[in-house]
Amino acid sequence: MRVAVLSSGGKDSAAAWWWAQCRGWDIVSLVTVNITGDDSWMFQIPGTHLVEHQAALAGVPWLRVDTAGVQEEEIADLETALATLDIDGIVSGALRSDYQKSRLERMSERLGVRSWTPLWHQNSLEHMRGLVNHGFEVMLTSVSCEGLDAQWIGRVLDEHSLVQLEELAATFRFNVDGEGGEYETLVVGGPHLKGRLEVNGTPLWEGTRGTFEFDSVNLIHAD
Repeated sequence: MRVAVLSSGGKDSAAAWWWAQCRGWDIVSLVTVNITGDDSWMFQIPGTHLVEHQAALAGVPWLRVDTAGVQEEEIADLETALATLDIDGIVSGALRSDYQKSRLERMSERLGVRSWTPLWHQNSLEHMRGLVNHGFEVMLTSVSCEGLDAQWIGRVLDEHSLVQLEELAATFRFNVDGEGGEYETLVVGGPHLKGRLEVNGTPLWEGTRGTFEFDSVNLIHAD
């Protein structure tokens, strides 16, 4: 099976990518939608340029799709790019967004390929615990909800910090998996990569939300 993996560089994309790897599929390309405007209806914005480095660590071709993030136009731009690939289907990390899943499925139908969403409606806590237990190094690159302050920006989840995140999610009533936009992530290491990313940068805090400003990244290849 020849597939393209839609990847923002975050945790859900990484989990879907690994799922495809575990099935023994041929990952033809990592495809990243790069938003050139201020917002997007479907796609993550922070840190997506670093997928190029993840692809390099995994030895997988990377395809960047530039789009302004205008509703419907962004999926059309993605469709145009995917039409150039010789694939049987696409794999994405959609968790609960019907808006995202339905548009990807309709796009796939037009392209004559299949759409797989292996994480669809996974239990939030099981999803997050599974990531940490399987060695995914999930770094928070932005936070934008009550309960998550500046100390979380740039933090990589481990067993201890995940418990803290779960407690905060219960107290402040936000989605522990960030599915409501409470935070965005970058995976700097995991079972799908042949090494890890060493990321340097500065947390920027704006009083109620913040982002991680990337300065540099080094590729640490596995021995």
